[in-house]
Amino acid sequence: MDRILEYYFNPKVIALAFPNVLAGFRVTVAVALLIILFGIATGLLLALLRCANLRLLNALIVVYVDVLRTLPQLVIIVFIYFGLPYVGLTLSPFVTTVLSLAMVLSAFSTEIFWSAIMAVPRGQWDAASALGFGRVRTLLEIILPQAFRLSVPLLTNRAISISKGTALGTAVSLPETLGQAQSVTAMVANPSPLTLAAAFYVLFFLPLVIASRWIERRSAQGR
Repeated sequence: MDRILEYYFNPKVIALAFPNVLAGFRVTVAVALLIILFGIATGLLLALLRCANLRLLNALIVVYVDVLRTLPQLVIIVFIYFGLPYVGLTLSPFVTTVLSLAMVLSAFSTEIFWSAIMAVPRGQWDAASALGFGRVRTLLEIILPQAFRLSVPLLTNRAISISKGTALGTAVSLPETLGQAQSVTAMVANPSPLTLAAAFYVLFFLPLVIASRWIERRSAQGR
């Protein structure tokens, strides 16, 4: 037990690592929130564009979604960070991580929103048309509210899962929580900073999980 406390819960090492890991935690929070914001917003936009029923546009969106759902997140991050400079575009580790993971989340969000829209009974469209509603008004005022409720469970789970990928930003030198903890661990030869990093992850992501469950319950009550 003493060895476990010494190696994983060493108070002196944790105190030494705290400023760096806290700075990394701020980066993690900012990146994760931006991933969720841009990923879900882009996914919703692409799902709405699919409702236009333009064959070429739909094909492009399907390719975008399928490719990003297939590739590992780390591959996308590395490709964007090291590949884009060859075409004259250099992005910071922060922007690279946000862009890469937001793209991945947008791909999953697109599919979730589209499936939810398709799950709304066709009779809803017909009833709205009989009342004189146009296609756009029907989509925005009648179909989307129902699709949102259907998509909430999958969407919240996927958003949390992908936003935890911020740790992959260490591959491009993003100074996030895990990367900072690993740096201090290497200097002091003690893994206690990793324990501190784990505590920060729980501090941030556990409330998100609890909030997602609350949103799911509220959504279920509204059906």
